[in-house]
Amino acid sequence: MAVTIKEVENIAKLAKLKFSIEETEKLQGDLNKILEYIDELNEVNLDDTEPMENINELVNVTRKDEIIKGLSQEEALKNAPEKTGNYFKVPKVIDK
Repeated sequence: MAVTIKEVENIAKLAKLKFSIEETEKLQGDLNKILEYIDELNEVNLDDTEPMENINELVNVTRKDEIIKGLSQEEALKNAPEKTGNYFKVPKVIDK
């Protein structure tokens, strides 16, 4: 199955790309080489090959999910440079 110039132009149109005639011809050649390589891969005998879930043999290491005590409101506000009631006071960053 070979890619035609018209198909390359259609792909370029869908991708909202514009190519010169030379670039379109080069792209056609590149796409045809990719398809030839895929055809070669399809010829490989995989009858005795087990499917793999992951190419790495690494195991995801996670820590145990434990509930820990967080800061109280009083502790969180203790070192605040400015506060208003039970809230942090921060400078205004949005103009009207």
